[in-house]
Amino acid sequence: MPGMLLGDEFPNFEAETTFGKIKFHEFLGDSWAVLFSHPRDYTPVCTTELGRAARLSGEFSKRSVKMIALSVDSLEDHHGWTKDILAYNCVESDCCSLPFPIIADRKRDLAVALGMLDPDEKDKDGMPLTARCVFIIGPDKRLKLSLLYPATTGRNFDEILRVVDSLQLTAQKRVATPADWQPGDCVMVPPNMPEEEAASLFCAGVYHKDLPSGKKYLRYTPQP
Repeated sequence: MPGMLLGDEFPNFEAETTFGKIKFHEFLGDSWAVLFSHPRDYTPVCTTELGRAARLSGEFSKRSVKMIALSVDSLEDHHGWTKDILAYNCVESDCCSLPFPIIADRKRDLAVALGMLDPDEKDKDGMPLTARCVFIIGPDKRLKLSLLYPATTGRNFDEILRVVDSLQLTAQKRVATPADWQPGDCVMVPPNMPEEEAASLFCAGVYHKDLPSGKKYLRYTPQP
């Protein structure tokens, strides 16, 4: 099945969305993007996800990230479903429309081209459901991260936001982020960086964790 690999240039597809017709690269501009797909409109897990994404849209915007969803139903269905999404997770006076577009992919052209289908979950017609994909695309139009959840498992959008923070930091600074890292935590010095270079680059200091092996590969520094 076709799909995307890390570092691939994301296709400049054209699509009908709830915000009108787009060309993806023009939509992206100089921003980052999060493209996330859904199995179907008017389904329970999808409704909770889009509601949470709407709640966090301001945080993504602060990071120059454009959000765009995809579902395999019509624009008419998308617009009707939006009312349920807003009713689920938005205060009416604060949120009267989704702050990001939803792509209509009725023929599953994009779902197939981007490798989004879940072969183990079928719809009422026996067709594979669209999986819960997350693609994070950089300003250079290249794929920076790909997550693929089964149709039955909802995503954690706080985690997606954390991943964006890590991707943007490591794109700007020569560091890595350890497990469970949060913005402001110490980061790690890449293993291919010599000690002398690390000492000169990270003025706040480099700290080693002692290990039974005696090897000095766990090196930390305050977030630059």
